[in-house]
Amino acid sequence: MTGLGGSEPDDLESQLNKGALWAVTYGDLMSYLMLFFLLMFSFSISDQGMAFVAGLSEVQQSFGGEENKELKDRHSKLVKEEELAKEIQDKFSANSDLEKFTKVELTEEKIKITLRESIVFDIGDVDLKPGAKAVLHEVAGFVRTMPNRVVIEGHSDNIPIPKGSKYVSNWVVSMARAYRVLKYFIDEEDLPPERMACVGYGEYMPTADNSTVEGRAQNRRIEITLVRSSQNGTKK
Repeated sequence: MTGLGGSEPDDLESQLNKGALWAVTYGDLMSYLMLFFLLMFSFSISDQGMAFVAGLSEVQQSFGGEENKELKDRHSKLVKEEELAKEIQDKFSANSDLEKFTKVELTEEKIKITLRESIVFDIGDVDLKPGAKAVLHEVAGFVRTMPNRVVIEGHSDNIPIPKGSKYVSNWVVSMARAYRVLKYFIDEEDLPPERMACVGYGEYMPTADNSTVEGRAQNRRIEITLVRSSQNGTKK
């Protein structure tokens, strides 16, 4: 009886320890759920928070999970896009003539390269100016290094097209100009057409006041947009 009685405390402790194992499993489950929801949240935040997202995979691995390669690749693409935007801006800034009539903007959705009309076209014309191809060649070189979709937009001022012109409206002129740039990229720069699109907005998306000469000059422009990886929705 003494031997049997002596074993009861040990059996009780063993049973209590076994019963507590659920807490360890529950704790692990909560940790993985937390990581899961953090990962889901990371896909909805802007690239400005991608430094946090990049480290999230390391945290995940520390809990015994596998590295999130898709998340890491996405972060890498966004970083490359930021570097590309800076490289384009630096290239244009190095040329005083180009700097006056070009602009590079980086947002969460896109890299936008704006070319004023005087760089690419003569007023009222849709044929590329002799020097335009040199500028577009520089842009094509940057576009070629990335797999992003490209949208070319034509814009005009609000001055009506003169009577007798072969173009019936500013809308037609803006579309024709955008298409002319697209054709140059495809035919002479061999950029993949499946990545390209063009659209004309006419006078309906001004960026400056059309009541001034300078404002109208700013509104006559070509915008070349690289859609960023966070917005592409496609795998290249």
